[in-house]
Amino acid sequence: MRERFIIHLNVADFASAVERVVEPRLQGRPVLIAPEGSSRAVVYDMSEEAYRHGIRKGMPIRKALRRCPGATVLPPHPDRYERAMRAFLEHALPYSPLIEITDCRGHLFLDVTGTGRLFGPPPDLAWRIRKTVRSAMGLNPIWSVAPNKLTAKVATRIVKPAGEYIIGAGEEETFLAPLPLHLIPGIESEDLKRFSDFNLTYVREAARLSEEHLILLFDRRGTTLHEALHGIDPSPVRPFTHDPLVVAADHVFEEDTHSPAYLEQALFQLVEQAGIRLRKQRLAAGRIRVALDYSDGIRAARRAALTPASANDFCLFPTARTLLRHAWKRRVRVCRLALVCDRLTYPPPLQQDLFAEDTRGKIVQERLVSAMDAIRDRFGAGAVRTGRMPAA
Repeated sequence: MRERFIIHLNVADFASAVERVVEPRLQGRPVLIAPEGSSRAVVYDMSEEAYRHGIRKGMPIRKALRRCPGATVLPPHPDRYERAMRAFLEHALPYSPLIEITDCRGHLFLDVTGTGRLFGPPPDLAWRIRKTVRSAMGLNPIWSVAPNKLTAKVATRIVKPAGEYIIGAGEEETFLAPLPLHLIPGIESEDLKRFSDFNLTYVREAARLSEEHLILLFDRRGTTLHEALHGIDPSPVRPFTHDPLVVAADHVFEEDTHSPAYLEQALFQLVEQAGIRLRKQRLAAGRIRVALDYSDGIRAARRAALTPASANDFCLFPTARTLLRHAWKRRVRVCRLALVCDRLTYPPPLQQDLFAEDTRGKIVQERLVSAMDAIRDRFGAGAVRTGRMPAA
């Protein structure tokens, strides 16, 4: 098989980096990105200076400001970050048709296998893209070159906030061995706790477990974890046209709650926000994820596929509500609710099915949503509301 060359480009602390381009006086100062007007606001992103003060994403803003009183707090601008991400993508597009966008936070994967005759060695190509982005956008991406996406992503993590790393074919396992387990993509907090029960902290320690042992510990995920610990990742780089940016929304409650009605009301509001953004981009969600943060800091999340993909609020909400009920299993108040729509695609045509029991209802729903969007565009987002939502 031909040796693969995967480039990973990562603009560290993407949101704060974009804000610094807009406002250069923030260079070298600690910056926090967090929603305004809520006592329960949490950190959306932060600069490297703030990170060194112990501030992390998802930390309550009050706690973050106690750790770094002199930090500048800015509200998030998702539209601005999406525009910056599209510009970032445009600088990479001339070099490969296989470019994958994993999120709207400054990450790009490029498969440049076989492009050496056109553009030179992969490290030179990565350096060239970095130079172009730095000159045209004022952003300074980290880059790595590796045989697969997993090791390329880990490499950019260890050289953050600035640098580059090259991993040759056959060096994957040696590269990962001395690293802590939390740096490996796909290993979640619950997995770390499970490994910790057996006093396993580093990749080289966990990699000694056989695939059968890992299956006993992690059930079906054992095989995936075994491959990750040995640097094996056959997943392809998906063209960005097949996997666009995710659409996400979150709600921070002013007071922690355990009211099912209040939680479902907030969830429907998130579904409406996500649905509007999907329809404006002429996209549909193929999968949704619901996550909730308890007041004691524990997070629970569930996800499910949508068949067919949809951008209709009334189709998204039943699945989102089911996920919420599956995730909300503890008798602890909830402080934050989040909704993520991914596997975005062009919406399937709404056509008559010979064997469908009732497609008329779906057509009526599509027309209703279109009419509501038109009213909101003309008179504002709060001009029309469903009976589930409170009056403005």
